Amino acid sequence: MPIASWVLLPLGFVVGTYGTLIGAGGGFVLVPVLLLLYPEERPATITAISLAVVCCNALSGSIAYARERRIDYRSSFLFAAATVPGAVIGALVVNALPRGTFDLIFGLTLVVLALFIILRPAPSPTASPLAQVGLMRRVLIDAHGVRHEFAFSLPLGLALSLVVGFVSSLLGIGGGIIHVPALVQLLHFPVHLATATSHFILAVMAFAGSVVHFLNGELHPGSRLGRTVLLALGVVPGAQLGARLSRRLGGSLIIRLLGVALLAVGVRLLLTVR
Repeated sequence: MPIASWVLLPLGFVVGTYGTLIGAGGGFVLVPVLLLLYPEERPATITAISLAVVCCNALSGSIAYARERRIDYRSSFLFAAATVPGAVIGALVVNALPRGTFDLIFGLTLVVLALFIILRPAPSPTASPLAQVGLMRRVLIDAHGVRHEFAFSLPLGLALSLVVGFVSSLLGIGGGIIHVPALVQLLHFPVHLATATSHFILAVMAFAGSVVHFLNGELHPGSRLGRTVLLALGVVPGAQLGARLSRRLGGSLIIRLLGVALLAVGVRLLLTVR
């Protein structure tokens, strides 16, 4: 087994833990690492492996978040339905991107998102416009008895989800790094509900994108599938740990951790663009 393969299991565990903690799926960490480990691989192959692993991570994390009763299922199913068309299109478009162009787009996307998150702190729960007419109002009580009340624009949420589906499938990052900030900043979700709800949406979206990649031949049996399995074996227990850690951390800290991680990975990837 090549040396690079031995790091995939612990890498999967780290991706699962950190990705679930911040509701981002972990693809934003996994893709640049895979780009460095396998410089000879096509972007379509890297995104296919990452998206399949993100799907396993999201499924495991969603089970843990479901026990915490933090998932807004009604919103999740609506947003997930909107992400699927974008995810399918993104999985098809990535085949036309050269490796250098892919690295540049991915790095710039991470840096821009990181700066947005770091410079604009998460709003407080009272910022949710509950009194406005025409908004979808939600009330959830989690497993610890905490009441969460918020409201958001459904058309805006569906439009954002469509874009998230396309970009995440194109880049193989799962979409949580875009969806979590959007849910918090634009749709006024409480941070802990945003991370859990985003994770559930990721499971649906990543599955749709992975099916397209499989049909395109990017995940057929061989070394690619073997790498995917090793990573998946790590992310499943990692996702359970990440969900537990999320309960212990404040919402603003989770958002800051997301921003710092994005900035570090984005800058590192831009430095390797050829």
